[in-house]
Amino acid sequence: MKVLALGAAGAMGAAAVDTAARLLGVERIVIADRDGQAAAAVARRFAGARVPVSACPLDVTDAPALRDALMQVDLVLNTVGPYYRFGRTVLSAAIDTGTHYLDICDDWEPTVDMLGLDDRARAAGVCAIVGMGASPGISNLLAALAAAELDTVLDAYTAWPVDVPGAGGGAESLLGDEQPTAAAVHWMQQSSGTISAVTAGRVVAQRPLRPVELTLPGGRRGTAYTIGHPEPITLQRSLKPVGDAANLMVVTPSTLAYLEMLRRDIDAGRLTNEEAAQELARPTLARIARSVPTALRTRGPGNLPPFFAALSGRRAGREYRVLAHLDPSVAGGIDKLFGDMARATGMPLALGMSQVIDGCARRPGVHPPEAVIDAPRFFADLGREFGGGSPVVIEREPVG
Repeated sequence: MKVLALGAAGAMGAAAVDTAARLLGVERIVIADRDGQAAAAVARRFAGARVPVSACPLDVTDAPALRDALMQVDLVLNTVGPYYRFGRTVLSAAIDTGTHYLDICDDWEPTVDMLGLDDRARAAGVCAIVGMGASPGISNLLAALAAAELDTVLDAYTAWPVDVPGAGGGAESLLGDEQPTAAAVHWMQQSSGTISAVTAGRVVAQRPLRPVELTLPGGRRGTAYTIGHPEPITLQRSLKPVGDAANLMVVTPSTLAYLEMLRRDIDAGRLTNEEAAQELARPTLARIARSVPTALRTRGPGNLPPFFAALSGRRAGREYRVLAHLDPSVAGGIDKLFGDMARATGMPLALGMSQVIDGCARRPGVHPPEAVIDAPRFFADLGREFGGGSPVVIEREPVG
């Protein structure tokens, strides 16, 4: 297949291309970015790749140019954000041109919007997978593996690391050195206002940064905190939990307290998301001091694993807890995977694409990853990228 990598002059898109250029079934890759010179610079890094990699300037707001670029390829990897501005635009154009589509959208609102294009995609024979990154993406597929251990699902939680030991530098990649990154601004958006979660099997609006106490197999206990990612929305559709579902951050009390202070200031209109991201990137002593009392009252992650899906439910009439997590001893450990968040997000995008290329996941419609991606194969492929076996551990224990 011929592949268009939109926004691949950025770190996550370039990481996706790095993996995609080594996959069977890829005939050619075109890196397209609004910054044509940056796209060309990335393309030059793949001069010795198995498949030809070229570049072109492309602004996704130029509808005729976007349509023309899509008509020249079979599949598009969309890493152009923010997705609330560009997700539906690119996906709609891909459907119109009959181009298969994958992205790394981690906004719950555009995820719902894009899932609403399912009928159009089915009619056009287009397979679109929304949120094929780390979280969502890897997280959804861990949840799918855990759900396979149950007959019915009660609660479903996915979680990703911020600054806990073994998290691999996730917070550093969000903050940046001098200026707040786009990811930091996005983090503020996900940490303020209202987010979507699932309560008693129904999608509801809640405030973010709510504590969720977890008891998991293997004697693991701790508290994680809600954040505005799409997983509860898509898992409610695919796994149909009858209890609660949320996406969580595994975070230390000091960072959570600082985020809570920023959330209150955003919600009160004292800070914009951009100003809050600046405060996050370059904390002031005054704000740190203000957050200390909250930090002292905040429960920590205990011995929770840094990246996991935790489900509860029934199997053969008995209630169980199931934990699916990444094994720190396989493929260099979680530090190796999450030490570079661009790679941790871009690599899954390319591995998901490989299942569309060979037909394994090529089902018309708009889907979250867990609905069409073969999870055992995905994790076997992920392990091979790091020179090891499948990095997933699944633990199940009865309740009571």
